[in-house]
Amino acid sequence: MLVVSGTVTARPDSLDQMLAAALKHVRHSRTEPGCLRHGVAIDAEDPLTLVFYEEWEDRAALDAHFQLETSLDFMRTMRSLAASQTKMKILPVQPRD
Repeated sequence: MLVVSGTVTARPDSLDQMLAAALKHVRHSRTEPGCLRHGVAIDAEDPLTLVFYEEWEDRAALDAHFQLETSLDFMRTMRSLAASQTKMKILPVQPRD
């Protein structure tokens, strides 16, 4: 399993657009093969920062997700609305019972 986490900070004038695009992306991603969990939240200490958390079955599923036109459009939208560069980490995880 892979865990993906990331943050992006909006400009004050772009937060509503960014949040709407993020929610649309999250909802779509949840329907993709291999997506185990996908969510977005607003950072409690910085309300202009969105925090993403994802779990993917394997690298093939995540790579397929990144190649979808909807994902590419989402990333372009985030870059255009962001106050600073986005940050993302991809970590392999061994689930425990």
